[in-house]
Amino acid sequence: MPAQTDTLPHSPPAPPEKSDGTDRLRIVPVRRTGQWAAAAAVLALLALVLNSVVRNDAFQWDVVAEYVTTAAVLRGLGLTLWLTALVMVLGFALGTLLAVLRLSANRVLQAVGWGYIWLFRSTPILVQLLFWFNIGALYPEILGVRTVNLLGPVAVAVIGLTLHEAAYAAEVVRGGILSVERGQIEAAQSLGLGPWRRFRRIVLPQAMRSIVPPAGNMLIGTLKGTSIVSIIAVQDLLYSVQLVYHRTYQVIPLLLVATLWYAAVTSLLSIGQHYVERHYARGTAGAR
Repeated sequence: MPAQTDTLPHSPPAPPEKSDGTDRLRIVPVRRTGQWAAAAAVLALLALVLNSVVRNDAFQWDVVAEYVTTAAVLRGLGLTLWLTALVMVLGFALGTLLAVLRLSANRVLQAVGWGYIWLFRSTPILVQLLFWFNIGALYPEILGVRTVNLLGPVAVAVIGLTLHEAAYAAEVVRGGILSVERGQIEAAQSLGLGPWRRFRRIVLPQAMRSIVPPAGNMLIGTLKGTSIVSIIAVQDLLYSVQLVYHRTYQVIPLLLVATLWYAAVTSLLSIGQHYVERHYARGTAGAR
């Protein structure tokens, strides 16, 4: 008989180690050569423009520095800020009333609100200001009061800008209210909340998320739009620098003074708008 040899059982082969592919493939970041080239070109262009503005003697930066904080310019700036704040407060107060009319179930009230908004959005603000400035030619007397020379330039500016802004504010407020889900209001009604509490606690906080961004844009637009009142001799910021350069004939540097102040105030308002938007966007995807 053949000799039997002891044999050991073969052990099963070890399973191959799993590989994530990094030993064979090398990850190479995407080269954004075009984007970097475009960014470099833009920066180079901005540097050239900035250098041209700073070193161009025609801008007369020494004159700008001389007039930027003069009493006349600061008085004009103060009137511009006061006019902007007053017009926004009155405009949104009237605009809220118009928005309520537009949302009313009464057809007559809806028509009145729609007609007001249509009229004041259809005519240029300059035409409206000139109309109110010459109101005495149409109605020399109202309720026994003579209107000729009754309204000064500042009063005309406040009335004209407020009535104009109210038409746009009404649509901003109406859009904000309509952005609130109907279910939220129905839930508040089921809890027995009255109309005022529903508006203050449920509708308004949620509507503000949609109202604040366009309202901030309106505020900035109103600030710059007040410059149009210079046409009726209201001594705002633009009119104040115009009075100076009509006397000194230094048009460019005085316009730069007004430009710098408008840019500074607009920047501050934009920063404030950002924080207000972030406040009302808490708990949503828009919070940042």
